[in-house]
Amino acid sequence: MALTAQLPANEADRLLSVRGLISVDGNATSELSTLVQLAKDVFGTPCAAVNIIDEDWQRVACQVGSIPIGECSRDDSVCSRVVYANEVVVVPDLSRHPEFRSFPAIQGAPGFRFYAGAPVSLEPDLPVGSLCLLDVEQRDLSDSEIRNLRQFADVASGLLRLQKANFMLEFAEEKLKLAAMTDPLTGFYNRSALVSLIDVMLANALSSQQGFGVLYLDMDGFKQINDKLGHHAGDQVLTHAAKRISECVRAQDVVVRMGGDEFAIFVPDPPDVAALSELSECLLKEFRRPFVVDDNLVNARLSIGAALAPEAGSERLGLLKAVDEALYQAKEAGRDRFVLR
Repeated sequence: MALTAQLPANEADRLLSVRGLISVDGNATSELSTLVQLAKDVFGTPCAAVNIIDEDWQRVACQVGSIPIGECSRDDSVCSRVVYANEVVVVPDLSRHPEFRSFPAIQGAPGFRFYAGAPVSLEPDLPVGSLCLLDVEQRDLSDSEIRNLRQFADVASGLLRLQKANFMLEFAEEKLKLAAMTDPLTGFYNRSALVSLIDVMLANALSSQQGFGVLYLDMDGFKQINDKLGHHAGDQVLTHAAKRISECVRAQDVVVRMGGDEFAIFVPDPPDVAALSELSECLLKEFRRPFVVDDNLVNARLSIGAALAPEAGSERLGLLKAVDEALYQAKEAGRDRFVLR
C-alpha cells in the first residue's frame, strides 16, 4: 500500500499527453509499424516495440518480432525507467541487474536479457513511453548505435505527435483534461485528480468549517483472482466493484482509483463520524457478495481505513497517512472490516 508513491512532478501533464494518443491497444498506424520493423532489422534484435506508460500499466502501442511483448504493471517495466529518467537506458544483461532481474519477463518466460530503450515524447520533457529493443541474449550497443536508437525514437515521437494532432481536431482540450484524470476501466478519477480536484475540495471544506471524510478501500483476495483467472477476469471484477461502490456513495462524494485494487472515497461535509461508519458498512455488505466472472464465483472482500478532517489532518497527505494506518489495522484485525481513525 503506497498511498504517497513518488511520481514525476509533471505526472498529471504527462498523463494528459498519454491520453492524447487515443489508443495504446496495439492498433498501431502503418507508419509506426514500418518504423519499428526497420529498427528491429537495423539492430538485429528478435523484437522491438513502442511501449506507452500510463498511470498503472505498460501498454504496447506497436510491436514486431518473434517474441511477443505483453502488457505489464509499470512497476515491472524497464520502459517506465526510461520515462522517469527521460534518457536512453541500455542494460546488457537484465538477469544481473539488481532492480530488473526479478521482473516476471526476465526471471520467467520469455527470459529477456538485453534491453535498450529511448524516450518517446509528444511534448518537451513529457515522455509518454519508449522505443525499445529486446533480446533473449546478452549484448550491448556502441555509442553510434545509441545515437541511432535515439533518432528512431525521435521519428516515433513525430509520428505520435501527428496522431495527437488529429485527435485534437476532434476533441476539445477540456475533454482531454477530464480524460487524463479518469480511469478508463472503472470510470472513476485516477491519482492525477488528487492535486487538481481533491486538494481544492478539501481546502474549500475546511475554509467553510465543514468536515471532510476519507475512506481507503483495499480488495482482499484480488491478487489471487488475477493469478488464477488472469487480468481479464481481474478487470471484470474491478468493473463490477466500481458499480457496487457507486451504489453506496452520494452524488457529491468523489471516488478515486488509486491504482490496482485500491480506491479512495472523499466525502465532503459528512453529517458526522457515524456517516463514515454507515458508508463503510454499506461497502462491506456489498463486497461480501461473490463476483460472477465467466461463470465463476470469486470473492474479493474489503478492508477499509477511514478518517475525518480536520481531526485526523488538515491536508491530503496527512489524511492519506491516517487512512493508510487505519487500513493496516483493519487488515491486522482480520480483514473484511473498517477502522476509523
